[in-house]
Amino acid sequence: MTQHVLFIVTNAAVLGPKNRKTGFFFAEIAHPFEVLDKAGIAVEFASPAGGWTPYDAYDETDPAQTAFMESKAFRRLNRSRKLSEVDAADYDAILVPGGLGPMVDIQRNADVQRAIVRAWTTGKFVTAVCHGPCALLGVDVGDGVPFVQGKKLTSFSTKEEYDYAREDMPYELEDALRAEGAEYSSAANWESHVIVDGRLITGQNPASAGALGKELLAALERTAVPA
Repeated sequence: MTQHVLFIVTNAAVLGPKNRKTGFFFAEIAHPFEVLDKAGIAVEFASPAGGWTPYDAYDETDPAQTAFMESKAFRRLNRSRKLSEVDAADYDAILVPGGLGPMVDIQRNADVQRAIVRAWTTGKFVTAVCHGPCALLGVDVGDGVPFVQGKKLTSFSTKEEYDYAREDMPYELEDALRAEGAEYSSAANWESHVIVDGRLITGQNPASAGALGKELLAALERTAVPA
């Protein structure tokens, strides 16, 4: 039986007081997509507004990125479904890629929060990488407790942000996750770091995207129902 993963992708093309060009970080879709697609996992794409999804940091020397750019999946991504019209319970997992765009329209977005609650309360996997874990902020699955409270996770770190885009950010993601009770940890800047805490899987940065895809695939394979 084919399993399905829903990528929830930003529509934001600019960020911050200087209108910094942004979007999703290309590797953070291309790398997990490569892992899942090769394993026969069906991937679909949704975004808050639907339609076009701007991207950042495309690397034409990376075979996974060039393959994704040339794929039918990339065409589907840029005709993404409107998230409010999608039921996350129809998928086996959701994945929120990063880039700076999510800090504009994914963080504390009501439709994104509903998707996370729906996925979590129906026993699905919730995964996010880099700035994607901003989607977890403010989420309440119905018990009045912040979703991230007591959960082990990671995201783009404060020390990485100071070397990258601090002046463009509305707040420090690491600090915000800690403030809601997350048990946050990180590795050295730009090194791969993935944390699996039950059905929650998070990656620290672009270098973690492929590893996150592999952890998600392993989790899906453990829970697969035989055809």
